[in-house]
Amino acid sequence: MKKRLQRIGAFGVLALMALVAWSWWGPGPLKRDTNVVIPEGSALASATDYLWYAGAITGPRWKFYYLARLLGEADPIQAGEFKIPAHASPNNVLDILQHGRPVVRMVTIPEGLPSILVKEKLEAIPQLTGDVPSPPEGSVLPNSYAWRQGESRELVVSRMQAAMTRTLDAAWDKRKPGGCPISTKQEAVTLASIVEKETGKASERRMVAGVYCNRLRIGMKLDADPTVIYPITKGKPLGRRILKSELDADTGYNTYKRAGLPEGPIANPGKESIAAVLDPAPTKAIYFVADGTGGHVFAETLAEHNANVAKWRAIRAARGI
Repeated sequence: MKKRLQRIGAFGVLALMALVAWSWWGPGPLKRDTNVVIPEGSALASATDYLWYAGAITGPRWKFYYLARLLGEADPIQAGEFKIPAHASPNNVLDILQHGRPVVRMVTIPEGLPSILVKEKLEAIPQLTGDVPSPPEGSVLPNSYAWRQGESRELVVSRMQAAMTRTLDAAWDKRKPGGCPISTKQEAVTLASIVEKETGKASERRMVAGVYCNRLRIGMKLDADPTVIYPITKGKPLGRRILKSELDADTGYNTYKRAGLPEGPIANPGKESIAAVLDPAPTKAIYFVADGTGGHVFAETLAEHNANVAKWRAIRAARGI
C-alpha cells in the first residue's frame, strides 16, 4: 500500500511538472501575429499586463509572472514594439521581450527640408512621444532614420543631429585647400543649404557651388532667391512670386541686399551639397539661370548671362508661366 501511494505521489509530481512545462513551453493563445508595445521603464510585472491585454498570454496574469521568474532568464525587459508570432509559447514571448529586436519604422528627411518641416514630420507620427522644438536650421542630416513606437521625438532628432555632426566633420577634414572662401563648418552648412535649394540636379551641385564660391571670392552678392524666401516662410514653399518689397527687405538672410553669406542656413543640406561646397567645380562662371529642363545654364560674363536670361524668359512666355 505504501509503495502504491509513493507511485501515485510520484505520478502526481510528474503530472504537475508536465502541466507546468506545457503552460510554459506549450503553444500560446494568439491566433495571428500581434504587435505588443512595452513602454519605456516597464519591468516584468507591468510587461505582463500589456501581454495579457494584447492576448499574447492567457489565464491569471500571476501565472505568467511567476513562471517567468521561476523558469525564464533574469534579463531585463526591453522597451519598444515587439512582434509576437501566432501561438508563441510564454517562454518564447518572454525571450522576445528580453532579447528580440523591436519593430523598427523609418522616417525620411529629404535633402533641403527646413527644420520647421522636420518638426512637423515628427509631430505627425502619433507613435512617438513628447514635444520637440524646431531643430536649429542646418543641424539635421537628411536621411532615413529608424524609430521605435513610444520613443521620444527629441531622441530621434538627436540621432539626426549626431549624423550631421559626423558627416560635416568628415567632409571638413577632406576639404580641398584653396577651394571655397569659407572658414568654418557653419559657413559650409549655410552655403550648402543655398546650393541645395537652388538646384534639384545632383550633377549640378558642384557647378552651382563653384559659382557661389566665385562670387564670395570677389565680394559679389549671391542674389539667391531662396534666401529671400526663408525669413518669410521659415523654409516652406512661398507659393507665389517674390515681391519687390521682399527683395528690398534687409532681413539678415536676403543675399540681394548684402554681399556674403546670410546669417545662417536656410534648410538642412544633404551630404552631397556639403561635399560640393567643400570641393566646388573649377569654373570661372559667376552667373546661372534656369534652362527650362530643370537645370541651369552658366555664364562667365554679364552679356552671356543676359542672353541666357532672355532665352529663359522666352521659354516661360511660351509655357505661360
